[in-house]
Amino acid sequence: MVEDETLIALLIEETLQDLGCVVVGPVGRLDKALQLASQEALDAAVLDVTIRGGHVFPVAEQLLARGVPFLLASGYGDWALPEALQGKPRLAKPFTHQELEEQVRLLCQQGG
Repeated sequence: MVEDETLIALLIEETLQDLGCVVVGPVGRLDKALQLASQEALDAAVLDVTIRGGHVFPVAEQLLARGVPFLLASGYGDWALPEALQGKPRLAKPFTHQELEEQVRLLCQQGG
């Protein structure tokens, strides 16, 4: 999980744990996120689009290359994303616990 806002990270982590997920992270910096995306064994990822150090796009591209499904959490629309990431699963900020849970369930179905 990549999220640099502590309260949002806690909400996401709690939701993931409630769904039976083992959470890797959260990390809130681009360099750490890139390290996890390239080195960790991951089934899926939740990525905040704008984090400390820039946008999470290089992390998403690394996950795409590895075949790891991910969910982009952002207040921006597709227009703000690179072409390769447009149309990828997205969770619009602000989001509810229920919206997050629904998107994570869909993501896990996609990955499995």
